[in-house]
Amino acid sequence: MPSITVKLYSVFFKMRLKNRLQGWIQTPPDESSNQEGVRTRPEEPVSASNPYFTDGIATKDIRVDPSTALSVRIFLPESALLPSERPRPKSKAEESSLKTENNGDQGYTPSGQNCRKLPIMLQFHGGGWVSGSNDSVANDSFCQRIAKLCDAIVVAVGYRLAPESKYPAAFEDGLKVLNWLGKQSNNSTGDEPWLVAHADPSRCVLLGVSCGANIADYVARRTVELGKELDPVKVVAQILMYPFFLANEPTQSEIRLANTYFYDKAICLLAWQLFLPKDEFSLEHPAANPLAPNRGPPLKLMPPTLTVVAEHDWMRDQGVAYSEELRKVNVPAPLLDYKDTVHEFATLEMLLKTPQAEACAEDICIWVKKYISLGCHEFSY
Repeated sequence: MPSITVKLYSVFFKMRLKNRLQGWIQTPPDESSNQEGVRTRPEEPVSASNPYFTDGIATKDIRVDPSTALSVRIFLPESALLPSERPRPKSKAEESSLKTENNGDQGYTPSGQNCRKLPIMLQFHGGGWVSGSNDSVANDSFCQRIAKLCDAIVVAVGYRLAPESKYPAAFEDGLKVLNWLGKQSNNSTGDEPWLVAHADPSRCVLLGVSCGANIADYVARRTVELGKELDPVKVVAQILMYPFFLANEPTQSEIRLANTYFYDKAICLLAWQLFLPKDEFSLEHPAANPLAPNRGPPLKLMPPTLTVVAEHDWMRDQGVAYSEELRKVNVPAPLLDYKDTVHEFATLEMLLKTPQAEACAEDICIWVKKYISLGCHEFSY
């Protein structure tokens, strides 16, 4: 069972989130006052970007769409650099001084010669559509962990949040970033030097957390439909971490765990009310149920899909069901089911250092390396 600390924190977490969601439902924000939308909440702590390879990772924030709030944070591991390019270790005081003295300094600049190419992991954070961000303290730490373990460039997407931007805004943002990544691989069209120099878009993995898993799955389906239109981007796999999947037919985990930790059923339904347009609200909506009739291309065309579920998550069985349906049509779709865990157990700030969170990140990287390693080296799993 989860610890007493987790249980107590969950109570306050749910109380605060429920009050916020109910407030938005009673007094919806004025959408016309913010045409760009929002991608983060002022009350949620964020981590500043740092382009100096502190702890082996450099980060940079990019505004992808000037007309909206859509942005990305790039996590570049130091392993991408040639030995001659790797900076000497700097103390935090030295880095702080550098930033102060060189206000326009962008940190690492690729030499343009013999740069090592790394796979890309396009990451979508969780937060129930209404909260979270790509530069939150928790998401920043999680993405750094994944970038190091997988030896990959992580591109965390700051998609637009509800209720200011309802469906399909977040889904469209995901696809827009994928198209943007394709342009960055070309010296003539790319304007982001880290990606132009180091990104290999032919080895692209989608990684979605909670509601971000719904976005990842949507983007994966669209890549199947668009085919060669996305060249040179090729999605080789996707990872769905405790997906935010729903359906009309209640599952055993839903019946047993409706009032579970952090994101219980009542809170999730409020979040879906804020995300879906009023005339489209349904638990069978294609954004909620990946097995809804007439949703996208046949499942047999989907990329290899790893699904992570938590024992004490009321949405657990929906993730299990989707994984099973993929396996029925011969899509490689293993399931990782972690005992004594809750929704977002590997990505919530207070749980990031738990053994389960660390094991989950390592398990993800063991699996995904089968699809992102040059030469398609097989790893035992």
